[in-house]
This record gives sequence, structure tokens and C-alpha cells, in this order.
Amino acid sequence: MSLSWLSLFPDHIQSMLRSLPSSLLDEIEEIRLREGRALEVNAGGHFYYLTAKGEVTSKPEHAYRPSRKDSNTLLDLITNHSLYTMEEELRRGFITIAGGHRVGLSGRTVLSGGQVAHLRDISGFNVRVAREVQGVADHLLPKLLDFKQKSINHTLIISPPQQGKTTMIRDLARQISYGTWRNPKAQWQGLKVAVIDERSEIAGSKRGVPSFDVGPRTDVMDGCPKAEGMMMMIRSMSPDVLIVDEIGRKEDIEALIEALHAGVRVIATAHGSSVEELQTRLKAVSSLGSDFFKAYVVLSRKGKAITYKLWDDKGRTMLNYDDVQRGKEYYG
Repeated sequence: MSLSWLSLFPDHIQSMLRSLPSSLLDEIEEIRLREGRALEVNAGGHFYYLTAKGEVTSKPEHAYRPSRKDSNTLLDLITNHSLYTMEEELRRGFITIAGGHRVGLSGRTVLSGGQVAHLRDISGFNVRVAREVQGVADHLLPKLLDFKQKSINHTLIISPPQQGKTTMIRDLARQISYGTWRNPKAQWQGLKVAVIDERSEIAGSKRGVPSFDVGPRTDVMDGCPKAEGMMMMIRSMSPDVLIVDEIGRKEDIEALIEALHAGVRVIATAHGSSVEELQTRLKAVSSLGSDFFKAYVVLSRKGKAITYKLWDDKGRTMLNYDDVQRGKEYYG
């Protein structure tokens, strides 16, 4: 696996990370740098503190404590030495870099008219390492097929943060685009897929070109607000399937309704812990919100493994998939 994300860090922190056993380094999902506090790494569903010698410890008092210079250097590196060009990203609290890796930020907010205008005195960083895991959707996609329309059903994928939603929809985009239906009765070709990648995490685009394999018939609208991006793609790229991450606002639901009227199928994700919770939230912003989707998937994690349950719109269980029991391990 590529370790290009290591170049984000100051040289001495890179050295600490490279001192980790390769088995652990390859599983890192997050590196959390908090100025003046213990340097933390999350890997394989477990968290560790990192010492100045590049060793892991469970005791924060033994860990390396990043300095103000470390914070300033890291910020300079992730903004490519051009902080002013990242004002919009700083306002939103995260920066996405080449490869789909996302750096969450914390610090002091500057308000304007009661709204966050800027983020300054940045002292907390959460580097989330993006990974492409092909095959994670193998067992799910066949259950989403609409044989009458030779397409897929409107699907909502639900989970708390960092449970594998983005990993799942990335692989769904790839397989739908290639036409890898994994069902002998599905004889139609791959479909045109439009990915609205507001945070540049799904496709990991660099200068508009995806760094992950999202399929040969997939178009990506990178760095665009979801609702606006969906409308642009429907009008300009005539997709068969829209894929969008983390819906929930009223304008997102209105864009989904527009997709419905245009005959476009949708796969979307949302933060949550249950179908009932999401249906209530969507109903609050639109009368169609909770009735739009025909399939609901709830993801969860067991260590490194993604597990999930699938329900149809009548509340019937369609699939209960536990990768751990099957001996397969994926992480998001």
C-alpha cells in the first residue's frame, strides 16, 4: 500500500511513524496530532500513543507531545505552503489532499454575522488515511438490483463516522460502472455513474482526475456542494446512477427528488445508527425523504471488518452480512 500520506508530516514525525512495524503502519486509519498532548494513532480499530522513538504505548505520559512548530509545519505542508488559498476548507474545518486523505482541523473560530468565517490558532489535526478496498461491495450489490428496469434500487447507507461508508460507495461505483453484477440473471452492461464528491474522498481526485478506480463509465464532480453537484450532473452528464456521500439537509432531499423525476437511481450515505433514526430525520426536512429509498443498509465495525444489515422499504431483512464470520476483513 502507498505510504505517500507520510509526506504530510514534519520529518521527525515521519521518522517515528516509519519506525512502526509494517503490519501496524499498513493498518493506520488516523493520526491525531494535538499540540502539547500525546501523539495518537488509530489502526485496525484500536488506538495507540506514539513515543519519540516510534514505539507504541498505552500511556499518554510516555508519548511524544507535538510542539507549536510541529503544528505550524504540518499546516504549512497540508496547505502546500499557501494558506490563503485554503480559506474555504479552513472555514469548513477540514482539508482533503491528493489521494482522498482528509485532514480534520480544530482551533479557534473567527465569526462573522454569527457564522464561522475562518479557523485560526489551529492546534489539532486528524489525518484520516483513505484506502481503496475493492470487493467490499461484492455481496451487497446483487441485493440492490432492479431487474425490471435493469438498474439498481434507490439505496441509503447508514452508519456512525468511520465505519466504512465511503469505502462501500466507492466500490459500488466501480462495480456498477463496470457492470459487475455478480448475478447470472443480470445480463445488462455497466451503467453511467455520477459521483458527487464534495470532500474529494470518494474518488480521491487530483486536478479533476480520480486516483481511485471508480469505473470506466463514472464521471466525478469534485469539491462541489452535494445539492448543486447533483443538479449539475443530472443536467450535463445524463447519469443512470447518482452516488453521493453524507446527505441530510433539505436541499439534498430536494435534489434527490429531482433525480427521481429525471429517472436517475441514487445511492447515498448518511450519518446515523439506525434506519428509524434516519427516516425520522429525513421526514423532518421533506415529506418524501423517508419514502424515497427502497433499500437501507446499516454498516458497523468489528475490529478491521465491515459488517452490515440490509432492509427493504417494507422493513424486511434482505441480508445480514458479517465479514468476520466469513473470514474476510475490510476497513474503511
